[in-house]
Amino acid sequence: MSLDTLRTTFEQETNRSISMPLSGAFVWLIVAILSTQFSEKTGLLILLFGSGTIFPIALLIAKYRHEAITSSKNPLAKLMGMCALMVNLLWAVHIPLFIYAPEFITLSIGIGLGLHWVVYSWIIQHPLGLIHSILRTLLIVIVWYLFPEDRLFAVGITIVLVYMLSIYQMLTRKIEL
Repeated sequence: MSLDTLRTTFEQETNRSISMPLSGAFVWLIVAILSTQFSEKTGLLILLFGSGTIFPIALLIAKYRHEAITSSKNPLAKLMGMCALMVNLLWAVHIPLFIYAPEFITLSIGIGLGLHWVVYSWIIQHPLGLIHSILRTLLIVIVWYLFPEDRLFAVGITIVLVYMLSIYQMLTRKIEL
């Protein structure tokens, strides 16, 4: 199959791929809200464990949206799977940060969990993934510095807003099938 054919097949099988960003936005919103109700340490634990629920929630959403987010047939879907692995390897950084420098964990997880969008952008040949990754990184750094007492809330809400922009772009972009 040609790369164009693989891209077309990827687009058809993933049905605009919004289950993961919907799930991510939901989890980050819950984390942000709960961060206002608990101590910083508890909020960070909620983030650590909550981020692990993004994929299972996305699987549930994908089932109802008819998205094949775990397809092993298309090499581009496999590439996205490798990107998920790449992002998850950053837990080797997140966990020591949580233990030794917890003030950096929202920065680390917030940026780290958004890196795969760069490859997604290349696959679909649309800048929305680049916009997501770059905007997410810049805004996280800004709010992380501006709101040192409320970093988890500020970063969480920032990520939700970036997700909303990306979901809008995903739903409204023209797809050539």
